[in-house]
Amino acid sequence: MNFVECHEEPIHIPGYIQSFGYLIGIDAESRSITFFSKNIGDIFNIENTSQLFDKEITDFPESFKSIIDSDIYNFLSKFTRRDNETYFDKIVIEGKDYHFSVFKSKKNIFLEFEAVVANPNKKISNKYDNFYIIDDAQEIWEQLLNTLSSIINYDRMMVYKFMMDGSGKVIAERRNENMESYLGLHYPESDIPKQARELYLKKRKRIFSNVHAETVPILSKSHETIDLTYSASRGMSPIHGQYIKNSGASSSFSVSIIIDDHLWGLVTCQNPDPKHIDLEDRVQAGIFTALASNAYSSFRSKNELNYRLELNDKSSKIKTEFLKHNSLFDSLIENKAEIKNLPEADGLAIIADENVVTEGNVPDRETIERISQWAHENTENNIYVSRSFLKDYGKELNLDENSAGIAIYFIERSKKNLLIWFRKEFDEHINWAGNPEKQIGVFSQNGEERQIVSPRTSFHLFTENIKGNSRRWNSRNLAAIQAVRDLILETSHKNYNTIKRLNDELKKVNEELDSFSYTISHDLGTPLTVMKLNAQMLLKSLTDGSEKSKNKINSIIEEIDSMAEMMHDVLQLSRAKHSEIELEKLSTMRTIEKISENAKITFDSAKSEIIIKECPDVLADKTMLHQVFLNIINNAIKYSSQQEKPKVEIGGTEEDDMIIYRISDNGIGIPEEQKHKMFKIFNRMDNAKKFKGNGVGLSIVYRIMNRIGGNVDYESNKDGTSFILTFKKP
Repeated sequence: MNFVECHEEPIHIPGYIQSFGYLIGIDAESRSITFFSKNIGDIFNIENTSQLFDKEITDFPESFKSIIDSDIYNFLSKFTRRDNETYFDKIVIEGKDYHFSVFKSKKNIFLEFEAVVANPNKKISNKYDNFYIIDDAQEIWEQLLNTLSSIINYDRMMVYKFMMDGSGKVIAERRNENMESYLGLHYPESDIPKQARELYLKKRKRIFSNVHAETVPILSKSHETIDLTYSASRGMSPIHGQYIKNSGASSSFSVSIIIDDHLWGLVTCQNPDPKHIDLEDRVQAGIFTALASNAYSSFRSKNELNYRLELNDKSSKIKTEFLKHNSLFDSLIENKAEIKNLPEADGLAIIADENVVTEGNVPDRETIERISQWAHENTENNIYVSRSFLKDYGKELNLDENSAGIAIYFIERSKKNLLIWFRKEFDEHINWAGNPEKQIGVFSQNGEERQIVSPRTSFHLFTENIKGNSRRWNSRNLAAIQAVRDLILETSHKNYNTIKRLNDELKKVNEELDSFSYTISHDLGTPLTVMKLNAQMLLKSLTDGSEKSKNKINSIIEEIDSMAEMMHDVLQLSRAKHSEIELEKLSTMRTIEKISENAKITFDSAKSEIIIKECPDVLADKTMLHQVFLNIINNAIKYSSQQEKPKVEIGGTEEDDMIIYRISDNGIGIPEEQKHKMFKIFNRMDNAKKFKGNGVGLSIVYRIMNRIGGNVDYESNKDGTSFILTFKKP
């Protein structure tokens, strides 16, 4: 009898599918049928399914007429150039509607079918756009569950967040009143082991309609194991099936929450009775989950940016105080309270040679010296952080509750100069959904009995008390410690090589950040296109004539277009910094005229008067010059378009060895108190909020003008704005 750990179970090759699905596999090159589900004859008029092997779909024109006539099948070679992209269609088989899905995986093309399930109670939510105006993480997830309840409406719906160790926690819940609440409960890593989490990242919508139903085996002439990773009807493992049964459910549905290309969590739903969700509803649930995920990512990024700005401000104030003292040790002592508070510690010890100065709740001096000696002997990096120091080394070092968690920064190892931040013991308890302790059970899989970790039989509250830990040191705390490190290095007049090395690292990080912004803006184009296609498919499939429903889906498409536009602008910003440039003598008149005419159409401002004066030649890069005038002229026409008589004047003059262009408008102007953020990315003036835009254009102009050796400035008052572009004379 074999023993199999949960993370070793081959759940992607079960050898069978669920009973709601029907599957045909064809060779990607020869187009011959290589495998199919045993129930395929139930929907197609084929008595002896074994005759399908090594034949093509077109060899059975009567039986497979609906497939042969479908658009997807006719363009199969085009649609299946890339692995794992799924394409959808609706076809009629023997007078009944079916969803038809096609995708390519490795050497096979999968044709998957499932009956269309009518849902007369389905309502398209009118609150999807709330995701982007909610300024609270918890409310985003609760809004998502409320939205999904009008589409799939399971008896229990939860948002499940993964922890660093693979375990999870229910952070939001919507349930029937007669069901026990799981909100706030933790689940061990073995509930969703590593290989299952990897599959959730690949196949982002997963349904088990009925855990009690018989599975349908896959028939393959070569008896090869078929990888069903991307199949919607892939059968569940017997272990997972038993897990769902033990939880009191008969059906489950989940949608992956992907943030920054990582599996952040799941929307997971359970129903005590069997329940199948139609493919279109599953797709729509995926779209709303993606919208909520993007909103959460934006919310988190905004909060992180605000924290970093606050941290920079606090560091600057401490730096000012540091510079008042002649020695680093004096600077640290005089600012010890602020340094303690920066990473939210309970205590601080400053150790320099034989001197120890403390602040707040710390262990006694002998214990501090033991910890310092241990750190020199057992750590290599300049920063060491632990929240379980008391639990791990309490007996060895005779620690007390004040040193449950520590963070150490080595200022200079050779002189034994270091800072130690302390955190007190935290009375920690975890509420688990059932006892997380692993139990071994015996299961039969493919005719072979195996020992494997058995699913829990109870999900009632189980509280685990944990001793010896402090509160967690989070990423912000670590950033604060790094800020102290940078502050010390900057103000302690260390040798040139150390400062040069840090500057080189900073330059490399900045280059990587620019490269990241370029890559993320470029690579997110494909998923946005897929989301838009799915939304358009939903719009096309609506047959109830509801104008309200169509308007909401059209709004989704508009939001996707807005996101795509923003990513395009970020891409242009990155290109403005890194693209190679070729400076040459360029005439500007034709470029300005063309951009001006297009802008009047774009901003629906036919009445705008555009006066183009002298346009002397400039020294610039052709592509970048177009980008500069495009952004400035577009802004001028856009922000003056709502005036009674909108007017824009454009002209250039020669001054010494420079060419100076002024683009003036009689638009909304720039408030004096907000001029400091004119060229900062994503910053928009308060009086410009009613105009469409994302605050990237002027950042692009600023970056381009610097690269080509020019300058951009502006003058503004209540009567309008003039942008001043200074170029080198050819």
